[in-house]
Amino acid sequence: MAERSWSFSNVFRGIFSGSEQITDDTWDDLETALITADFGPDVSESILDQLRADVTRHRVTEVKEMRRMLRDAIEERLAAYDPTLKLSERPAVILVVGVNGVGKTTTIGKFANYLKSFDKRILVGAADTFRAAAVEQLSTWSERAGVDIVKPQQQGQDPASVSFQTVQKAVEENYDIAIIDTAGRLQTKGGLMDELGKIRRVIEKQAPVSEVLLVLDATTGQNGLAQAEAFIEHAGVTGLVLTKLDGSAKGGFVLSVQEKTGLPIKLVGQGEGIGDLTGFTPHVFAQQLVG
Repeated sequence: MAERSWSFSNVFRGIFSGSEQITDDTWDDLETALITADFGPDVSESILDQLRADVTRHRVTEVKEMRRMLRDAIEERLAAYDPTLKLSERPAVILVVGVNGVGKTTTIGKFANYLKSFDKRILVGAADTFRAAAVEQLSTWSERAGVDIVKPQQQGQDPASVSFQTVQKAVEENYDIAIIDTAGRLQTKGGLMDELGKIRRVIEKQAPVSEVLLVLDATTGQNGLAQAEAFIEHAGVTGLVLTKLDGSAKGGFVLSVQEKTGLPIKLVGQGEGIGDLTGFTPHVFAQQLVG
């Protein structure tokens, strides 16, 4: 992640490259930048209040020092949530959930590739059987990542059955990690959550579920979070994956989504390539966000 060039700092660059001294305009411009970057009104106000208090207390007058304090404040808030993936079980079973269209299936392929770089033996389960295209898509990405896949034995096979077969194979053949794709949409939200509950029950007959990762599209910001609330409420989500973070305007969503959900961001995707998903590092992100 440290090597990636982020474009978020464009939002803040104008504030910190103008006057060397802090003025009323500096505060106005900073407030606008925070809102533009999708921190949301509540988080923006909270950051501004904290920064004003710190600037007053330390008698800071220079913009460059204010910039450092902003970066530190954002990093501190980001780091309040532990981004570590819990993968100690063997096999570590990971359920991936999310609304259709957020990039869930491609994210699994990228995630498998990321984990494989740590010399892990990965098995993927194509349990989104409600969309034939999802199975095909996951097969393609699994092939790119060079990992094995369990596919439905017939069209429309019960997702819990595919999940069971995936974990069974992972246990019997000593895979390190099993990643299971799940449906993003059924006729009703209740039906979808019931399905996820069933998947979890059949998996836990063989192995514990280590992580339930919710995929969110960062470009949809607060709207995407609203769409995913049912998952957060009912699916036992343990962490977030943010896709499409290569757009400069949405960097603040990273902080606001953690504070709104109380869930840590564990992975971030910044592009279309198979190597464009990485672990989340608050220090690096805060640096790139503020510049």
